Amino acid sequence: MSSADIAFINTCRSILEEGSWVRDERVRPHWDDGEIAYTKKRFCVVNRYDLSEEFPLLTIRPINLKSCVQEVLWIWQKKSNNVNDLGLHIWDSWADADGSIGKAYGYQLGVKHEYREGMFDQVDRVLYDLKNNPCSRRIMTNIYNFADLHEMNLYPCAYSMTFNVVDGKLCAILNQRSQDMLAANAWNVAQYAALVLMLAQCAGLQPGEFVHVIADAHIYDRHIPIVEELISRTPYPAPKVTLDPSITDFYAFTPDSFTVENYQHGEKIPKFPVAV
Repeated sequence: MSSADIAFINTCRSILEEGSWVRDERVRPHWDDGEIAYTKKRFCVVNRYDLSEEFPLLTIRPINLKSCVQEVLWIWQKKSNNVNDLGLHIWDSWADADGSIGKAYGYQLGVKHEYREGMFDQVDRVLYDLKNNPCSRRIMTNIYNFADLHEMNLYPCAYSMTFNVVDGKLCAILNQRSQDMLAANAWNVAQYAALVLMLAQCAGLQPGEFVHVIADAHIYDRHIPIVEELISRTPYPAPKVTLDPSITDFYAFTPDSFTVENYQHGEKIPKFPVAV
């Protein structure tokens, strides 16, 4: 089975069997019908994926890698905070009439900051350091900007990346304050693993270990039956995922730069409600 299957199944089982219920009336998320969206959760889940061995794509249900990449490029490459630049509808619930989600996600990565070497935004600084300062322990991004939180339609969930080069391999830690396991976990794992592959290739490095740290890993009450059925499925071997080796400019990657081969997977799950 895929490392993504192992991590997802183990994390969900841990939440269902040992997790804590959050039934406080003051929780923020609600369902479309106005009912409060309660969760069962575990605090501080850490999952590790060796990208030099395989790409962590879930097999117990299909995950569209190109859509995952499309979103991460919207944030990291386009540095956009407008859903009209995305082409997917996953952010529509948080967008205003003009399509903006406020000063969140891509907006923060595109803000330039002054360094000794000049002005860089966060993405370009990572690219610069990976090529010029690969031994640095300061290669990181953070989009949880407290000064701008009041102008964000949703506080960032996946808010920081820390990069570290080990034996010629690019390793990374994704810190996430909150994770809806059914709606977002497999998607986030795939897209940030893809990001590591792209950044590594631009810097002439091999992909290494990707570590995903989740502060609040939860399953919503109405998602529990779906998750229970999902983790009872038989997983398949991990597919082969490759990146076009001719591309070394981060801003030249597209979702079509990735190829997925031999992807066996379980059936799609029925459309489910998302708490907002």
